Amino acid sequence: MVAPRRRIHIPALVIVISTAVAGLGLSLFLPAGDSPTSTRFSNTAVSNTAVSKTVITNAVVTVLSGPRRDRPVRLDTRLYVPRAASPDDPAPAILLAHGLGGTKTSVEDQALDLADEGYVVLTWTARGFGRSGGHIHLNSPDHEVADARALLDLLAERPEVRRDSPGDPRVGVVGSSYGGALALLLAGHDQRVDAIVPQSTWNDLGRSLFPESTGKGPEAGVFKRAWAGWLYASGLGDRGSLPQLAPDLGEDQSTDSGGLASTMPNGASGPNGPQGADGANGPDGANGAGASRVFRTTGGATPAADGSAGCGRFAPTVCRMYQRAALTGRADPATVRLLDRSSPAGVLDRITAPTLLVQGTQDTLFPLAEADANLAGIRANGTPICAMWYSGGHDAGAGSDVDRWRVRMATLVWLDHYLGAADQHDAGPPPVRPFAFTRITGVDDESGSVRALGLLAPSAYPGLDGDLPAREVRLGGGPGQISNPPAGTPAAMSSVPGLGAVAGRLLTRVTLDVPGQAVSYDSGPLSGPVDVTGSPTVRVRAASRSGDAVLFVKVYDVAPNGLTELPGGAVAPIRLHNLPASLDQAQPVDVTLPGVVHRFQPGHRIRVTVATSDQAYAGPAEPRTYVVGLAGNSIRLPQVRATTSGMTAGPWLDAAMALAAALAVTAAALWLLARRRTRRRDRGVDSVHAETPLVVRGVSKRYGHDRYALRDVDFTVGRGEVVGLLGPNGAGKTTCLRILAGLIRPSAGRVLVFGRDVVPGASVLSRTGLLVEGPGFLPHLSGRANLELFWDATGLPREQAKFDDVLEIAGLGAAVDRKVREYSHGMKQRLGIAQAMLGMPDLLILDEPTDGLDPPQIAALRRVLQAYAEGGRSVLVSSHLLAEVEQTCTHVVVLHLGHLQAAGPVADIVGGAASVVVDVTDVSRAETLLAGLEVGAVARHNGGLVVDLDGVPRTRLVRTLVTGGVDVSRVAPRGGLEDVFLGLVAQRPEQRAGHVPDEESGDQSAGVATRGRDGTSGPPC
Repeated sequence: MVAPRRRIHIPALVIVISTAVAGLGLSLFLPAGDSPTSTRFSNTAVSNTAVSKTVITNAVVTVLSGPRRDRPVRLDTRLYVPRAASPDDPAPAILLAHGLGGTKTSVEDQALDLADEGYVVLTWTARGFGRSGGHIHLNSPDHEVADARALLDLLAERPEVRRDSPGDPRVGVVGSSYGGALALLLAGHDQRVDAIVPQSTWNDLGRSLFPESTGKGPEAGVFKRAWAGWLYASGLGDRGSLPQLAPDLGEDQSTDSGGLASTMPNGASGPNGPQGADGANGPDGANGAGASRVFRTTGGATPAADGSAGCGRFAPTVCRMYQRAALTGRADPATVRLLDRSSPAGVLDRITAPTLLVQGTQDTLFPLAEADANLAGIRANGTPICAMWYSGGHDAGAGSDVDRWRVRMATLVWLDHYLGAADQHDAGPPPVRPFAFTRITGVDDESGSVRALGLLAPSAYPGLDGDLPAREVRLGGGPGQISNPPAGTPAAMSSVPGLGAVAGRLLTRVTLDVPGQAVSYDSGPLSGPVDVTGSPTVRVRAASRSGDAVLFVKVYDVAPNGLTELPGGAVAPIRLHNLPASLDQAQPVDVTLPGVVHRFQPGHRIRVTVATSDQAYAGPAEPRTYVVGLAGNSIRLPQVRATTSGMTAGPWLDAAMALAAALAVTAAALWLLARRRTRRRDRGVDSVHAETPLVVRGVSKRYGHDRYALRDVDFTVGRGEVVGLLGPNGAGKTTCLRILAGLIRPSAGRVLVFGRDVVPGASVLSRTGLLVEGPGFLPHLSGRANLELFWDATGLPREQAKFDDVLEIAGLGAAVDRKVREYSHGMKQRLGIAQAMLGMPDLLILDEPTDGLDPPQIAALRRVLQAYAEGGRSVLVSSHLLAEVEQTCTHVVVLHLGHLQAAGPVADIVGGAASVVVDVTDVSRAETLLAGLEVGAVARHNGGLVVDLDGVPRTRLVRTLVTGGVDVSRVAPRGGLEDVFLGLVAQRPEQRAGHVPDEESGDQSAGVATRGRDGTSGPPC
């Protein structure tokens, strides 16, 4: 990190903050609000603690479900109750559901966030996962949905939960993937649900797992083998981790007719034992003596064994369905019926709860078509509904940082609007735009995270066909003969479930079609950008002597350098029947590809590829040959009328501007307060050290009661000196530099720069240049623009920056005008050094400046630092390159375990050590023998020993080793800084002359920031 070393121009900063916040409010899908990072609580594993403002309670409850709601099953739950919620002031509730393979802890952060917003939140581990009982039925209405309806009954009994009527809690349902489908299904089966936010989920589970892109149903679909296998494996592992197995809790067999759980103050039985007199064995496995539980279970049921071999915790019907599909690659009627029951498609006409649909554009499991179908079905009822597409999904996680905030804020505003209204049915129009979406604009080279541009549709949701005339792009190419490999191997690669966001995005940038298995059609280079929002369509013709074919259609973005990208990893599988043997007789079929949001840049080409195989799908096992081509040699690309989110603000402009004004006032107040404090700090000047660049006196930094990163450190940096700060990892160097930079405060001692105390915000820091913990720059700006922007923040005239001198020192040449994202690590390091030197400060503090530099650059930096100090300026530099420090620095400071081991001129420290290198046959034996001599430090080095003779003659050293049975092959003098350093760090701090032992701890190193006697680690330095 490069710490600003000059006073920031506060009026400009206030304007920047105000403008940025206003712009952010305009750019969001909804009003500006909290920052993307919210406070998290530390007591999530504690029941009913009084530490935070949320009471968190774990309980195992028994609910009744099944076709007749007479089958008890235990659910592991966690209730979050804001302390502001009470019977006198009840709060709305949220049912928060997790994804397939997760547990209640998977959504812990989101639950805390919602509770912090004032909602009572109930999370639970779905049946068949974690410590809950039962089998996995894939969101069956008779099982998982019935479980959730029973949880609504429990919420209706809670006095802190607002009720619309007896037994009807004011409640919203939020969930992603498996939990998102549950939200839709629950809203369709229980009219008590008041609002839902389903994310990244399905409409028709059969179509999702057996897609077919010419319009046929799942019976003719192509089995999505890779994703189905991954989902199935999640039901075999414990809490979603593979391949560990969870204990099979089975269905509870109790016939207790006591009904649902009731409120009880004392305890509840857990999965590990029956209810006790004073507590419970809770879901976390700890005896809960004195730990209150909210719900109690109604039966003492015991787990039942699952008799289905290899099924894990899946219900036998689900297990057999998967096994049949995996063997045949087809969906039989029984499979279709089972998946239909788990699909929201059948209940959309019953959903009256206002719905915010959030779907990812990087999702090969549940593509945009699933959200599109959900929206059409719910909107047909007149139910308030809005849609949001974000840059994540099952293939890319939560998407960009902006999207994570947008989704969070959209969720909160939606829930606040519909759950906070006095009457949900009179809440008014939706509080957000009908449709907002995101287009990925790139990938951050350093973090691997995506960058995205937020976009808004000006009016209604446009669907996957777009609301502008589709753009038709002509393609060049002709039909070709391609073959289907036996057993589908080798196969093309488009997506790999579970690969992760970064690797998944890299995979989309690689063409992995197998030669002889694909035919491609390319456009010419595009003259301008082409934006695609929705589902492209092509027309395909095919011929086969077998009469049928399975093909995979996809659209690539081909860059001028030949690099290909498969937007969203999207592939359209098709199954064709009654094909002729000749292509001349083949009828074209319309193929609708998965929806994407993508920009084809000028100069790029659009490629349509038709392949015979894809490793993510199950194709025919028999080898076959097809003749395939495009009809019309063109592709239709849907387009949407959209604006960047900063162009219109909608109803939230006033709120955004009010927030900006409030922050401006706050910033001004903080500025005035900082000025007053800074004036008080600057009043005292130590006249003795007024001309000394840096004085460190008795500086200590303590973490906790007895862990020290630094202890009693003293040294001075005089004018014209280049001082090297040395020490092994964990010595305290970075902590020391952060204190010198005013970034953190010492626990004791003083740091003076030209006689003034260094504290955060001290004006004397304007005389220092800092490079601590690496440079940081805006990657989309050039190196020169970054330097200019940094200097402008100081409020000083540009002519004082001495840009030409600094850029000459950096040695970047023409690269200084290139964007920083194109820089190598070494180039960024040199730019960071140049930034620290802006204005030629009197004191330069550099943390590992040679990191990333090659040998010629290191030698050049050595000359720069020496010349910099010759003019009366001073340099403090930390480094691990001891030979370079010896050549560059006039003085050194050696730290070890937070203590000062040596400080002074290099010549004095090196010359004062009489050490030798001893090559021996038995290093361990030699160390034992030398322990009896009066030598100084003994350290291992390159297979031998470095010995500080401390006045002991070499002849005596050799005689001691030889008579002790250790052969000596070489004794050579060593007098360099490296040997001195090794000798110093081989000593414990108390071996240093004048060291005073820590009498309170009884152990001179116990308080240093290393692993202590209690087995814990101190904070990193």
